[in-house]
Amino acid sequence: MRLKTVVGFLDETLEIASFASDSALNGLQVEGSRTVTVACCAVDACEESIRKTIRTGANLLIAHHGILWGTPQPVMGPLAVRLKLLLSRGVSLYAAHLPLDCHPEFGNNVCLGRIFELRETVPFGEYRGVSIGLRGILPREMTPRGVAAKLRRALDAPVRTFEFGGPGIRTLGIVSGGGAGLVQAASEAGCGALLTGETSHAAYHTARESRINLICAGHYATETLGVQALGERLHRELGVPVRFIDVPTGL
Repeated sequence: MRLKTVVGFLDETLEIASFASDSALNGLQVEGSRTVTVACCAVDACEESIRKTIRTGANLLIAHHGILWGTPQPVMGPLAVRLKLLLSRGVSLYAAHLPLDCHPEFGNNVCLGRIFELRETVPFGEYRGVSIGLRGILPREMTPRGVAAKLRRALDAPVRTFEFGGPGIRTLGIVSGGGAGLVQAASEAGCGALLTGETSHAAYHTARESRINLICAGHYATETLGVQALGERLHRELGVPVRFIDVPTGL
């Protein structure tokens, strides 16, 4: 399969052109081989993920967190190592940051919402002019610990709860990764809890004073679902074998 064909499919499916305000460079970041025989997907395009991709014999890595962000940066240190590994082995790198957070079919937040069978979901949580999360109604009222237990089973990851709101949750806000800064917005939107990846010192006090439950399942764990769902779609539509590279950080 030609790399150009795969990139065109991903660009169109993820509507890459709609996310010019993102801090990441979305789309093809590194061109390696001009054909794709096997692809890998991962949360982070770190050195370990790249080395594991090379060991599988794949020549395309699709990552949620790529290697090119913000303003131009000098090619040195870890960035230089990653680029050398990719180019020396002909491995292309494709990145999808915000497009993969908020995609209506296989975005990180939609996938997390499916764990709870959320109903009446609507976009929620603005970041750089884009609603990246979602808000929905649980089929039945749950406690913060009940939500955490369900997440723990689904993601096989530790979950931390900050029980600052009521004991019963019906409306759940979800923003994967580092979404704790939206905890006040979640409270104002009527959510009984905000589910995110990681929190911060400042968000602790905001959640407590906003009287809302904050549930954190890890930045990494909450962003593993989107790339896997995208990989499954790529395999189904184009027939490209796709493998998931798991490099958990515990954070």
